[in-house]
Amino acid sequence: MAWDWEKLKEQQNKRKPQPPPPPGQGGGGGGPEPPNWEEILDKFKGTKLPDMWWLIVILAVIVGVAASSMYTVGTNEEAVVQRFGEHVRTTGPGLNFKFPFNIETVRLVPVDRRETAKFGIDETPDRDSSRFQGRESDTASVSLMLTGDLNVALVPWSVQYRIKDSYNYCFKVANPESTLEDLSEATMRLVVGDSSVDEVLTERSTIAQEFKTLLQKELDEAETGLEVTAVNLEKTMVPLPVQPSYNEENRADQEREKIILQAREEYNKAIPAARGEAERIIRSAEGYELDRVNSAEGDANRFLSLYEEYKKAPEVTRRRLYLEAIGEVLPGMGDKYIVDSDQKNLLPFLNLSDQKEAIK
Repeated sequence: MAWDWEKLKEQQNKRKPQPPPPPGQGGGGGGPEPPNWEEILDKFKGTKLPDMWWLIVILAVIVGVAASSMYTVGTNEEAVVQRFGEHVRTTGPGLNFKFPFNIETVRLVPVDRRETAKFGIDETPDRDSSRFQGRESDTASVSLMLTGDLNVALVPWSVQYRIKDSYNYCFKVANPESTLEDLSEATMRLVVGDSSVDEVLTERSTIAQEFKTLLQKELDEAETGLEVTAVNLEKTMVPLPVQPSYNEENRADQEREKIILQAREEYNKAIPAARGEAERIIRSAEGYELDRVNSAEGDANRFLSLYEEYKKAPEVTRRRLYLEAIGEVLPGMGDKYIVDSDQKNLLPFLNLSDQKEAIK
């Protein structure tokens, strides 16, 4: 409809301030009148927009579709896209597109962010740096474990992990963090239960490595989509009520080790010496055996050679043997006196004075 410009102009003139009346004329109360808003609104009620409003509606729809079709994935994230609740794809960092108006929905998963789960560590959880800080239970009960040799130890630890499979993390397990907690505690109790208390207290790196391997295997079998990046085994100790007894046991073990080392030292000194003496005696006996055998063989060979000569000339050989034996015996008998059997008086032949001087 056409605007009634004359009436609008008349209303604007009425709103303008009127000049004051000349002096001597009455002030008659002729001030400006306020605008009549009802009349103005009545003028606009019948007004129609031009045909361009269809273009505005179309542009608004296009902007809405474009805004709901685009999404951005950060450099440390992955986007899990669902169409009517069903997983259709996983996209990486950058600008991506999807069906608009919640036909497809997007869930951003921080795959490169490191999270920390702490067990038996008595400290206030930092919820900004970790979404999961372990079950809200007594820290001592979580870390109190039975070792393989039926002793009790306090084993606090922490697990650092990340999301390695967005699909498994979102769809396979209802609460992956809670599953990690349960599996971590069960696995640590299994590893500690297979170790002695001394191994738990002194070989923490070995236990941590074995725990990490077993925990990752359990997480993969449960399809949690989580990866264990590091395991930190805190200072392990025995409970305070049994600490004095444990110290006494340690002192006794150290004393036992000391005695064992001393005994081994004496053993290392005595056993080699005894073995050397035994070896020497054996070698001496072997040498004596060889000498006796060779001597016996020589005597036997000499006897056989003499026997052969004896068979050829018995009388000559007997005479020679007799003379050789007398030649060996007589030199050791001192002075020798040969007396005729028919001699009756021996005094002229005996020099008794020389014998007395020899006796003195």
